[in-house]
Amino acid sequence: MTGQGWNPASLLELTRNFWTLCAIQAGVALDLFTALDEAGGRLPLGRLAERTGADARAMGMLATALAGLGLLEREGEVLSLTGDSRRFLSARSGDYYGHMLIHQSHIMPAWAQLATAVRTGRRVAPATAAESGDPGRREAFLMAMHENARRQAEAVAEALDLSGRRTLLDLGGGPGTYAASLCARHPDLSAVVFDLPGTAPVAGKVISGLGLGDRVSFVGGDFLSDPLPGPFGAVLISQVLHQEGPDGAAALVAKAAGALEPGGLLAVQEFFLEDDLSGPASSALFSLNMLVNTRDGQSYSFAQVTGFMEGAGLAGVRRVPASLPRGCAILAGTRA
Repeated sequence: MTGQGWNPASLLELTRNFWTLCAIQAGVALDLFTALDEAGGRLPLGRLAERTGADARAMGMLATALAGLGLLEREGEVLSLTGDSRRFLSARSGDYYGHMLIHQSHIMPAWAQLATAVRTGRRVAPATAAESGDPGRREAFLMAMHENARRQAEAVAEALDLSGRRTLLDLGGGPGTYAASLCARHPDLSAVVFDLPGTAPVAGKVISGLGLGDRVSFVGGDFLSDPLPGPFGAVLISQVLHQEGPDGAAALVAKAAGALEPGGLLAVQEFFLEDDLSGPASSALFSLNMLVNTRDGQSYSFAQVTGFMEGAGLAGVRRVPASLPRGCAILAGTRA
């Protein structure tokens, strides 16, 4: 894979990109976009500082930066939302993407210690969102996964042919975005989302909000240690294997295959690496995210996941054509 040309200017631009991200994250954390939206989209700087509990001078500096980025309009001391900031950064919007930005701010301290993780081979984050015991952090993570999956789930539902299958297990399905999307596309399909019990409140809110509460249910449990319900006509493992080391990932695929009825379909969506480990960069960087934040997680190649699936007794393992972001792909196989 041919890399981009690097030079001092492009390396310096990375620093500016980091500053840009932090400025937008600060705006979301202060909820200033929502505050403006609630006020009709326009407020004097002093009023906005009061509403967000911020220092007026510092808020003015942040507002100037956000205006320079095109996320606010500033006329002297008066600030206004833009169309993009109202749509994506106000919590009142159905297209809100703020939870992902908040989640990214939670994992940034671990990324700052990447060199330590590489030296030691151990994660540097004290806990994942699930392990932290912080309901707010876990909700931010789950809603970030939902925000990121909304459009991708439609592409997965379009790619996976579940015609004639009546039941689906969304294993480690988090907020249930994929299960709901697949059920929306297949009127005769019902689904079970299996995830940690603490996920239930967020999953219930997401599933009911999508209008699928009558066909998508939630079962709480630990997929590593608890028995799975079933059998099912199809099982989806979407963006879950990367949380586990090779032994754990292979065991999870085998457990999922065991929850299938004869002829059942197992589909795995992941951030895949090429078999020669040349990239893509998105999957390789995501693997580093697993290094700093999990005990054993990593990205896997197509050959590795194919091996897990064939080792679990699945036949006809193949890549499913799908319109997904670079690095993301689906492998599917059938239980004999």
